[in-house]
Amino acid sequence: MKSFPIVTVAGTLVWMAVSTWLAPSAAATAAGPSFDCSKARGSIEQLICEDEALSAVDRTMASVYAAASRKAVDERPHVLRAEQRGWIKGRNDCWKSSAPRACVEGSYQLRIAALQARYHLVHATGPMSYTCEDDSRSELVATLFATDPPTVVVERGDRVSLMFLQPSASGAKYAGGNESFWEHQGEAFLTWGHGTPEIRCVRKRTQDGSTHERTTPRTDR
Repeated sequence: MKSFPIVTVAGTLVWMAVSTWLAPSAAATAAGPSFDCSKARGSIEQLICEDEALSAVDRTMASVYAAASRKAVDERPHVLRAEQRGWIKGRNDCWKSSAPRACVEGSYQLRIAALQARYHLVHATGPMSYTCEDDSRSELVATLFATDPPTVVVERGDRVSLMFLQPSASGAKYAGGNESFWEHQGEAFLTWGHGTPEIRCVRKRTQDGSTHERTTPRTDR
């Protein structure tokens, strides 16, 4: 199983307002988070217990994590557990933020999207193959996922990068870690590592001569 970078909320990726995404239904507000609030540790877990919207999204996280765990049973579930513990630590570090609640919201949103993309828990478009100008023998494969925010998983050689949609004047631009992927009308520009030059890539045509991608359903059932 290829590993993905763990996304934190301390960097520049947390740019989206998520208050609408977090709004729970009237029925959902009656319940607390997925963890026992009598054992809440620290100000962030207490905040989640006291906030109906954060409690609701914590329950969503628990559901998504359970679905990911079922998919990981034949892989390396201990890695998933370790990553989740690391994410919880990062979420709880939001007390250091000048806007703790917004920090917690962003942390949940990015982690849920990352799990949904990594374990194919939502509809996907692709994979789409590209040939890059720096090495025609090196294929780039991109798969788009209908997460919130939208994500792309880019594979090149033995490396995999999970990226999140960023504001862009045209096309679709994704960023994550030290990588970026900007796609527009069958042409893509890739940054593959810190300080590396931008690479131009062109989408390969299918057997029928088109560059159309295919959509695959979610597989969490």
